[in-house]
Amino acid sequence: MNFHAARAIYIFLLATHWRFPMSFVSPLVSTTLYFIVFGAAMGTRVTAIDGVSYGVFIIPGLIVMALLADTIFTAAYTILAPKLSGTIYEILSAPVSPLEIVLGHMGATATKSTIVGLLTLAAARLFVDFDIMHPAHMIIFLVLTSLTVSLLGLIVGIWAGEWHKLNTIMALIVNPLAFLSGSFYSIGTLPPLWRGVALFDPVVYVVSGFRWSFFGISDVSVTASYCVTVALLLLFFCTSWQMFRTGFKLRS
Repeated sequence: MNFHAARAIYIFLLATHWRFPMSFVSPLVSTTLYFIVFGAAMGTRVTAIDGVSYGVFIIPGLIVMALLADTIFTAAYTILAPKLSGTIYEILSAPVSPLEIVLGHMGATATKSTIVGLLTLAAARLFVDFDIMHPAHMIIFLVLTSLTVSLLGLIVGIWAGEWHKLNTIMALIVNPLAFLSGSFYSIGTLPPLWRGVALFDPVVYVVSGFRWSFFGISDVSVTASYCVTVALLLLFFCTSWQMFRTGFKLRS
């Protein structure tokens, strides 16, 4: 494996992200608005969930939602823009393996995603005071989520092939999964039917594991959260690698 090639792709894409500093700010604006609407307005009506004040309870969910929206679009952009402009053939024709391309893309987007997550966490401190019960697990979940969502965004970008399809996927698939994940509530409060449906939402396990690292409470077991997140990471990695290996929707 040529680590120099993967490193070159990583540095190039990361430099591209840094050229647009507003892309780091926009998730913070969205998080601030969520805190104002849900934390302040709803917090006066919902006193606490599982012993945690509502304004604090929604922090892990807000971080995950910020990562989902920003990371998927960022990862999709890094592959969709070169594809539509034709510059993708420079990478495909270079002596670089699919594995090195995937690692470079995944690493750069996940690095940005992790920074966005930490900035969102810092922004939350401006509104509420909280402690992180398991900081090491919080970092692990943050990195795992960043890597997983980066690969998902890469797959979505390759599969979509056009900007309007990307927006459709975000609106009809990603956003519903995010809102059904228990970001703003505990899925235990849902009716039995919807609670069962929610358990098929993989984002539930990410949010639940992340919330456990903060407060020691979760809707599903921590083991299940880790297993589902790692399984998704491996699945998305193999899928994106296969897409580059076969040139699926990349060479046409």
